[in-house]
Amino acid sequence: MRARSIPSLELDSFQRAVRLILTHHLVTVSYPDPNALPLVRRWATELRTDLLEAFGYRLEVTETTARLFTVADRLDPGAGTSTVSDRPFDRRRYAYLALALAALGRAGNQISLSELAEHVAAEATQVDGVELAADRAADRDAFVDAVAWLCARGAITLADGDAGRWASDPEVGEALYDIDRAVVTALFRPPRVLQHLRSVRGLLAAGDDAGDPERTVGTAEIARRVRRALVQRPVLYAEELDDAEALQLALPRTAADVELLTGLVAERRAEGVALVDSSGRLSDVRFPGTGSVAQLALLLAGEISARVLEAGVLEAGVLEAGGAGLLQVPLPPDRHDALVTAVDAAIPEAGVFAALAVEDPAVPEPAGVDRAEERPAALHPLIEDEWLASTVGQLVDAYGRTFAAQWQADPAGLAAAALDLLEKLRLVVRVPGGVLVLPALARFRGVTVTVRERDPQIDLYPGDSSEAELS
Repeated sequence: MRARSIPSLELDSFQRAVRLILTHHLVTVSYPDPNALPLVRRWATELRTDLLEAFGYRLEVTETTARLFTVADRLDPGAGTSTVSDRPFDRRRYAYLALALAALGRAGNQISLSELAEHVAAEATQVDGVELAADRAADRDAFVDAVAWLCARGAITLADGDAGRWASDPEVGEALYDIDRAVVTALFRPPRVLQHLRSVRGLLAAGDDAGDPERTVGTAEIARRVRRALVQRPVLYAEELDDAEALQLALPRTAADVELLTGLVAERRAEGVALVDSSGRLSDVRFPGTGSVAQLALLLAGEISARVLEAGVLEAGVLEAGGAGLLQVPLPPDRHDALVTAVDAAIPEAGVFAALAVEDPAVPEPAGVDRAEERPAALHPLIEDEWLASTVGQLVDAYGRTFAAQWQADPAGLAAAALDLLEKLRLVVRVPGGVLVLPALARFRGVTVTVRERDPQIDLYPGDSSEAELS
């Protein structure tokens, strides 16, 4: 890797460029900030070589854009984009975004918001289940969210008007946008023609040659797959990997290469590896963090850790804590295949060009993996819903006054959001009846709580007991 030859005084700059492009994938003159593109362009040669060698990612850099074409090994149900106010995109917003990109690709140098909406509305009529009605406020809001997403990344730039006014009343509001064709082109570059695919598997890494039953995966590709997982997942557990991947994860050089490229620190345990991002520049979610949800999640993580650590092993599969048994069970079946099936079911058959369509590829087995000798499944303590509800109630009673008003009125919703956050961070796994505790949760055992009280009001005139009157 070229990173090994970079002088130590410049290595931090290179690592910032790596974290930047791994986080955003698209960098423009204005996105994510004006200093980003010059940094990536400075290290363009080294980035192209090292990102391809380490992860199999392809980087294209022009004068106005830098686009990283990543490789996905599996579908991630938690992945996706969000609005400028951090609300996850729903299916309608994704549809509007795709149709808006198609319309911008055929437009000139400028386009008005109402004109773009008309193009999207016309195209939406050709897609079952998609409609943009300008007289519906919900449709206008979703459309403006998609336009704001494009505007934030520099695909379009507001030249005049106000999109918010159009969303409030399209009869009186209007906005005019300049179109940056280079950014529009860089945004949507799928690795394959979507109309040639019958399955989303064709977009995954194994889809390139997955139709060949004789194909085997070499050691270098397995190592790249593990490195991709290290930067894509909060924690990479060995039990989630096959034998060949687990062997690569156990090799010190695998995580060391990622540490060198990103500047992150690998925390290695028997159960797996986590990359610790002390800079906060690569993580999309910081934990511990601020806000009521993150605070309750941290408190709950400490309570769950204490519950498990107090337990002693009675027999295989059972822990006991305070006379109440904790059942230990394996992780539920991988949801990847079910997610692929769900996505494939939504592919419109009418949109597939049958003459060039490829069938659903069978994912090849990695070289050296003998499925006849599966490793025994690891067991994880089950924390039941009743205990979680009781513990959350105690935490809300003790610290609820520090939570936001909306969560004080909805403790059940706050608890659900906290558990969602812990699951997203791969600290627990939700199952029917409770959650399974994953090993990385032990990092947050022994949580210490300090509640800051408000400073008392200072009496500027302690000797004067008279009250002031305002007239």
